[in-house]
Amino acid sequence: MLIRTSDRRRPRAAIAPESTAAPVGGTDRRTFLKRSGLAAGGLAVLGNLPLGAVRKAEAGPPPPVGAKVITRKNICTHCSVGCSVIAEVANDVWIGQEPDYDSPINRGSHCCKGAAVRDDVLSQRRLRYPVKLVDGKWVRLTWEQAVDEIGDKLLEIREKSGPDSVYWLGSAKFTNEAAYLNRKLAALWGTNNSDHQARICHSTTVTGVANTWGYGAMTNSYNDIRNAKTILVMGGNPAEAHPVSLQHILEGKELNRANMIVVDPRMTRTAAHATEYVRVRPGTHIATIYGMLWHIFENGWEDKEFISQRVYGIDEIRSQVKKWNPAECERVTGLPEAQVRNIAEVFAKQKPATLIWAMGQTQFTTGTANVRASCILLLATGNVGHAGAGANIFRGHTNVQGATDLGLDVITLPLYYGLSEEAWRHWGRVWEIDYDWLRSRFANKALMEGPGIPSTRWFDATLLPKDQVSQPDTLQAMFIMGHGVNTITRMPEAVRGIEKLEMLVVCDPYPTEWSVLSERKNGTYLLPACTSFEMDGSRTASNRSIQWGEQIVKPVFESKNDYDTMYMFAKKFGFADKMFKNIKVENGAVLAEDILREINRGGWSTGYCGQSPERLKAHMKNQHKFDLVTMMAPKDDPEVGGEYYGLPWPCWGTPEFKHPGTPILYNTNLPVKEGGATFRARFGVERVVKRKVMENGQEVEKEEHDNLLAEGSYSVGSEIKDGYPEFTLGVLKKLGWDKDLTASELAVIQGINTANPDTVSWALDLSGGIQRVAIEHGCSPYGNGKARMIAWNLPDPIPVHREPIYTPRPDLVADYPTLPDARQFRVPNIGFTVQKAAVDGGTVKQFPLILSSGRLVEYEGGGEETRSNKWLAELKQDMFVEINPADAAERGVVDGGWVWVTGAESGSKTRMKAVVTERVGKGVAWMPYHFAGWYEGTDLRDKYPKGADPFVLGESVNTITTYGFDPATGMQEPKATLCQIRAA
Repeated sequence: MLIRTSDRRRPRAAIAPESTAAPVGGTDRRTFLKRSGLAAGGLAVLGNLPLGAVRKAEAGPPPPVGAKVITRKNICTHCSVGCSVIAEVANDVWIGQEPDYDSPINRGSHCCKGAAVRDDVLSQRRLRYPVKLVDGKWVRLTWEQAVDEIGDKLLEIREKSGPDSVYWLGSAKFTNEAAYLNRKLAALWGTNNSDHQARICHSTTVTGVANTWGYGAMTNSYNDIRNAKTILVMGGNPAEAHPVSLQHILEGKELNRANMIVVDPRMTRTAAHATEYVRVRPGTHIATIYGMLWHIFENGWEDKEFISQRVYGIDEIRSQVKKWNPAECERVTGLPEAQVRNIAEVFAKQKPATLIWAMGQTQFTTGTANVRASCILLLATGNVGHAGAGANIFRGHTNVQGATDLGLDVITLPLYYGLSEEAWRHWGRVWEIDYDWLRSRFANKALMEGPGIPSTRWFDATLLPKDQVSQPDTLQAMFIMGHGVNTITRMPEAVRGIEKLEMLVVCDPYPTEWSVLSERKNGTYLLPACTSFEMDGSRTASNRSIQWGEQIVKPVFESKNDYDTMYMFAKKFGFADKMFKNIKVENGAVLAEDILREINRGGWSTGYCGQSPERLKAHMKNQHKFDLVTMMAPKDDPEVGGEYYGLPWPCWGTPEFKHPGTPILYNTNLPVKEGGATFRARFGVERVVKRKVMENGQEVEKEEHDNLLAEGSYSVGSEIKDGYPEFTLGVLKKLGWDKDLTASELAVIQGINTANPDTVSWALDLSGGIQRVAIEHGCSPYGNGKARMIAWNLPDPIPVHREPIYTPRPDLVADYPTLPDARQFRVPNIGFTVQKAAVDGGTVKQFPLILSSGRLVEYEGGGEETRSNKWLAELKQDMFVEINPADAAERGVVDGGWVWVTGAESGSKTRMKAVVTERVGKGVAWMPYHFAGWYEGTDLRDKYPKGADPFVLGESVNTITTYGFDPATGMQEPKATLCQIRAA
């Protein structure tokens, strides 16, 4: 579809002559860029490109004479950094854009994707109206026809096979309000089969981090990295995946003279900036961390005071680490002792030190354990809970943090309340829906309170025999909003799963590969969604700051926003009156602000209770007042004084309580009322352990009670000078603080549990009174506990190195096998059987190259949106595989030549170009994961609706990725599998 300008040997100046025609003398830079149509960062160099031709860029005509040009502000819809975008609008047409110079996050900068977002709205490749597949042809429908036909079929499936036979797959591109509404829709439908992209990017982060110190989120912020003395990037590539974040990292490195260590199998653009680059074998994260800890413990570099006051389980970790002496570490990871010792010493001594990771840690069968190991390293060195330190976890999509928070997750209702009866009753009170009615919507109570099927296993739940899927019937239908199929591993199985579905509904601004991947002829519907620029709503950046985006233009073509689409289907299903009871709907248009207010009324557990629409809008209006490093506004400001930008959660109490937000989690150096916090006491006050001890010369087993509360550590201003449990009404009474509750607060608390109001906790109290009183006395509502190095509720309570399912080192499997087969998330996990078969069958001999994958700066996610953007599509037109020169020479592969890359399962194969480079080491190959539209060498362009095919197509790496799932989360394993490459 596109020809590179360089391929045509045409100088860029000739592409858009208008850019240089206007005189520039006496004109400032911004005026010049506006006049030249390059206000979007200079990337608007191509227009609509017919095959075999390149034409000049056209920014669009100037506004009509007398038209008023207004500016509106929203958030970039790509990565999780949270860059603000300023749009110029005339007559409801988006005519220009600029980065927001006032935003403390991006402060006037964009990456190429952010600079090009205007075309995401204006693109002619958008899906324009509803269509359905009839005998292999796309047929136009009205919205009314589509809702009726889809609704009738879904209700028929529900009646025949039960509510769990319909899967509701949501999106990290949703606003917070849409994510919450989508989870509520699934709940009222009667299923926990509700998920989104976090399953395949950071579900292991959430589980691993939350099970260490309380919440599964980034502890600090991009801006706070400027305070670090040591920056360890281990499993991330911010330069390409989160480009604007790099300004904070590099200014920390340069201005603060910080060490920057990058541990990665591939020499990335981020690694090019490092003071030390460590090339490690994929899949050996735990072994690397334990190798570092071996030196830290051996030399006494650990933070002993921090550990004694705020950490539980250090002795068991010491025992595990003893096994990872330098020889064993090198045997498994390939890293020499001197290098491991050096990075360990730097991280432990040159503090504060921060640890940055992304999917290079999470996408493994050991993903949760990898994350736990990183947390243990931070705890051992005292590098969490203060400025410049912490787990800076770079999440992927624009709102993957918020969508996870708001419950698009098979294991919880919104805001991490879980799925217990108590959690359902809580949300029933918030929604004003009777619990018994909610219970009646589910096939049974066990399914109502049990995890759903992860998005990584949806096709297994369609293809497996009925008796292997732990619900009344297999999956029969998928309703997908904003999620690509090409981001999930084992695509040959997905093809079979798609073909077996009775109904497939895809609601997206662009047709995705769901619509072309299989040989389906009927029963597929495509519904045009608008982008987040065409609707109001909030999104949560990776640092937990929440930003309000205002609608820039009305939805283009016949697209609808997510709120209105879900309202139409709720109405069809017969429960719109319940779902929107406290949410204003006028003429079918849902008020986004009311959805956020409902979130505030129920979001006590995670501190989503204080960020009202009014407060968030005030922050967007006053961005220029927030400090670049602390992200705090001046205390004397009348609108946002003393608040942290975006009111990062937890923002405790009601909006009227005016909590400023929490910029750094677990920071005891600030009063809780001013954004400080302790480790969360979510694991109880003590742990009963049976230990063998010597008594009278004999070994006997004794029951011991280990303290799980902090010792001698507490927040500044706390009236309790030690650890303490979570707050309930009963705890307030014991302290004599219950008299501080107002009469109305006490009445609400008593109404929640009339039989035993003393058990009502800080997370269930809809009045916010318990939180308010605890904070007024200087305490964290969730208690003051120890972070735990042992997570006894996880499959590996102490992280254990386990070889990938398809390991290049079968000699290590006997020592480090994967976990035994088990039934998890309603389906079997047969990883042990697959690993054993691969070892016994000598798979590595046929597929000797380790295959990993990652991001490009030009594209995002599954790439359907960005590959349909004319300004981005020109920048990267070919899917490719990186291969080391030595491996290429052995195979006769040349740089730029076509190759076949084959996978270890299903006879899978892909055709793409080779990039011969030393960025990857010998024995390792690497691919980007943003491509789709080709499948096993076949171009699928003709199967897209006419005119809606992306400019750039290519093979998906996940055509050849393989089996492997983290037992705690269902996370897939695309970062360490095996492949073979040969010249095409």
